[in-house]
Amino acid sequence: MSTPIYRTPDGKDVYGLLAEFASPGAISHAAEKVRDAGYTKWDVYSPFAVHGMDECMGLKRPILPLIVGIVGLVGAGVGFGFQYWVRVYGYQLVHQGKPPEAWQVLVPVAFEIGVLFTAFTCILGMLAFNGLPRWHHPLFSSKRFLKSSDDKFLIAIEAQDPKFDQNRTRELLITAGASAVEWVEDA
Repeated sequence: MSTPIYRTPDGKDVYGLLAEFASPGAISHAAEKVRDAGYTKWDVYSPFAVHGMDECMGLKRPILPLIVGIVGLVGAGVGFGFQYWVRVYGYQLVHQGKPPEAWQVLVPVAFEIGVLFTAFTCILGMLAFNGLPRWHHPLFSSKRFLKSSDDKFLIAIEAQDPKFDQNRTRELLITAGASAVEWVEDA
């Protein structure tokens, strides 16, 4: 079943609805209502982090920290293992006055390789999980959205959401306490 294409009153394709709220408390309450209504493709925008918003939105713990930790440990292990192989089997040289099997001399480089693997995993994982790079987003064309970095609290619900209905979604946002609701045109 395909998602219906919604159009603004002037005939343009709709990305979704953007609702403005007055305060962090109001947007937290509205996020709970949107979550409880069963919407899945929506997001909250505010000028600062709102404490407890993850719970209000029903977000699960991200998996990226676990992936980064595992890759960092694997990177440190690879660095340690490679150095150990080189010192014991490849080129048995006395290093820092210690025998080739001494592990203490291998720790600094193994640590740095672990940090390197961790840094690259963080960057690449963040880009992948956030769907970046994305050079343009339909919300950028909304003047109201541009105020979200200054003093506005906003919720955007995408028209691609299975529960999205032009009238019911608008009514939900109004009953949740939105001071303004506007259509966002798809770019």
